[in-house]
Amino acid sequence: MNLDKISKNLLEKIANLHEIPDGAVSFRKNGKGEFVRSTTNIEILRKQDGSGIDIVVHSSCNHEACHIPVVVSENGIFDTVYNDFYIEDNADVVIVAGCGIHSTEEAGHNGIHTFHVGKHTNITYVENHLALGVGKNKILNPITIIKLGEDSIMTMETNQLGGVDYSERITKAYLKDNSTLNISEKILTSNFNVAKTNFKVYLKGKNCKCNIISRSVAKDESEQIFKSDLIGENECFGHVECDGIVLDDAKIDSIPKVSARNSQSSLSHEAAIGKIASEQIVKLMTLGLSKKEAEEKIIEGFLK
Repeated sequence: MNLDKISKNLLEKIANLHEIPDGAVSFRKNGKGEFVRSTTNIEILRKQDGSGIDIVVHSSCNHEACHIPVVVSENGIFDTVYNDFYIEDNADVVIVAGCGIHSTEEAGHNGIHTFHVGKHTNITYVENHLALGVGKNKILNPITIIKLGEDSIMTMETNQLGGVDYSERITKAYLKDNSTLNISEKILTSNFNVAKTNFKVYLKGKNCKCNIISRSVAKDESEQIFKSDLIGENECFGHVECDGIVLDDAKIDSIPKVSARNSQSSLSHEAAIGKIASEQIVKLMTLGLSKKEAEEKIIEGFLK
């Protein structure tokens, strides 16, 4: 299929794609499913009511990629999809999702993703969000629900790359015996953007583990609120680390929480919010960069 210039630009930024890739793909644009392709190991089935897709990853899948990007390029589009992932035992898969908005007026997308994960799986899940174009009220509210089976590993990379006026990002996870969930989040806000993040992880299984690392930068008069809650219900390990840089008149609230429901739970959290160190800026300025260029370089490295 042919992609217009806006779609190509958004796909490159949210999924590092220059065209529709080979393999399993679902491409959604302006509230409609534009293109779907399954493979032998990954089936993508449109829901009959049109509200999303079912992705079935078979046990035979061995590090195969599945791309499910969404593009909103028309004003007034407020799209909600319900995508269910069924990951069979022993599967190994990379799933690249995310949404890009390019509009001059109100537009938004809500993606509700639920993972039903079997045993002995290995999942990498990448979800990027970005908004471009003039105008306000670009809204992205992703919800991710993870039911992680025994001896499974899931690595989740969730990034909000800028331009989103309002987002409420919710992740809930339920871990069984010997399962591991690693989450990496990066958030950039500017102007009057508001970004809210809420992680809630139930460590139900024996020897299950969860690590959450969040890095964020708030500029101008933007606002960020980070919340997390690790709930240890068995012999388990959990750690949350959130670091933020606040510039100009921006605000960051960081509220990590750990809740032990078992004497064998090992849970910890740490949070740090601060400004860019002046000596870092001065050092880069001595190399010929302006103050603004120096700040951008430091931010780029922090969010890398």
